[in-house]
Amino acid sequence: MNTIKIFCPATIANLSCGFDVLGLCLETAGDEMIIRKSSEKGIRITKIIGADLPMETEKNVAGVAALAMLEKVETDFGFEIEIYKNIKAGSGIGSSAASSAGAVFGINELLGRPFTRKELVLFAMQGEKLASGNAHADNVAPALLGGFTLVRSTNPLDIIKIKSPSELYATVVHPQIELRTSDARSVLKQTVSLTSAITQWGNVGGLIAGLYTEDYELIGRSLHDEIIEPLRSVLIPGFDLIKQTALDNGALGSGISGSGPSIFALSKGKKAAEKIAKAMSQIYKNMDLPYEIHVSKINDEGIKVVI
Repeated sequence: MNTIKIFCPATIANLSCGFDVLGLCLETAGDEMIIRKSSEKGIRITKIIGADLPMETEKNVAGVAALAMLEKVETDFGFEIEIYKNIKAGSGIGSSAASSAGAVFGINELLGRPFTRKELVLFAMQGEKLASGNAHADNVAPALLGGFTLVRSTNPLDIIKIKSPSELYATVVHPQIELRTSDARSVLKQTVSLTSAITQWGNVGGLIAGLYTEDYELIGRSLHDEIIEPLRSVLIPGFDLIKQTALDNGALGSGISGSGPSIFALSKGKKAAEKIAKAMSQIYKNMDLPYEIHVSKINDEGIKVVI
């Protein structure tokens, strides 16, 4: 195989209580990439459609992730990468992660899979480091592994995949403003109170238990962010109203997707997710603010080869 086309899914990170450690993979939203072998060694970005991003390998998250991978494997050829962006940069649903994870996944396939999907996470994290200044795994892990992922540790890397409850759906609304991850991180405090920390890790444990037992009510009760959301929500237009509207229309829980400005809601069943999407949309219509809306089942496979 000399060429591969892949679907690189969008992701929701943090999931309210799980800052930098929890994420999930979406089924319907994502980018596409075409990666091919080249007689010239190294990595080249040959085409980017849908976004104004750097073509220089060392300035592009896909290029940086791919270079990190090639440091660990010997080849007598190189790779060319085409990126078709459907996830807007700064949207909060893993735009940089899709590119970073997609690049290493595709190259790994063309090399005959010398690395496992979990091993690819380390390389993809280097793309995230370029994008945000922090090599976090809560988007690239679910993009590569699918389902929900818990990043127990990054040093050494220890990731647990959790299969999604069968009826769980996500609704994501993206107001058309860009909120850079680095800017969203700048408002965070470096210390938290013991009371807040206890509440937060109780919710993380509750959410994990709810996912394993398919206890939708427990999932909903656990989707509460005591630490990050109060600081970041002021950066997102209409956040409090959107969140309350989602809950009023049957959401199990709602919060900031990644670093924002997208807002997610989880629900039981597609019908509920679509009702929530309609209600969320109406808020931004009333505010005369352009937006995108996604309704998606949880993607338990992760990045997929497109036939």
